[in-house]
Amino acid sequence: MSDATARENRPARVRVLVYSSNAETRAQVKSAVGTRPNPALGEIDYVDVATAAVVIEHMDAGGVDLAILDGESSPVGGLGLAKQLKDEIDPCPPVLVLIGRPDDRWLADWSRAEAAVPHPVDPIRLGRAVVALLGQRSASVASGMQP
Repeated sequence: MSDATARENRPARVRVLVYSSNAETRAQVKSAVGTRPNPALGEIDYVDVATAAVVIEHMDAGGVDLAILDGESSPVGGLGLAKQLKDEIDPCPPVLVLIGRPDDRWLADWSRAEAAVPHPVDPIRLGRAVVALLGQRSASVASGMQP
């Protein structure tokens, strides 16, 4: 196989926005998921964001395939931000929220996030959720349907 053929067969890169007011939480998320959680998805390029205003800027600009939002962020929590994004952006890419405890799942449902993973970050659970959401988005784009 030539280099050109190999490049053509390689899945496209995906952009994942990671929002938390805590730099350590952002680093944990990126470390847990890695840059290639599934060969079928392509490599992940991360957009590291510490403020809600910058999240909105990036999401409005487009090109984000998945947003991971920390529900424990301050002063703007990821759950309220997820709800705002889902209400204001059409089509909105999938959103995964990090919740403080499993009982907060109802808040994640209210926010209209497609997935929720509790703190502390569990690499296996987070990785599976990210792969599932990116896989669903890739299938929708490939079929010509909006996610």
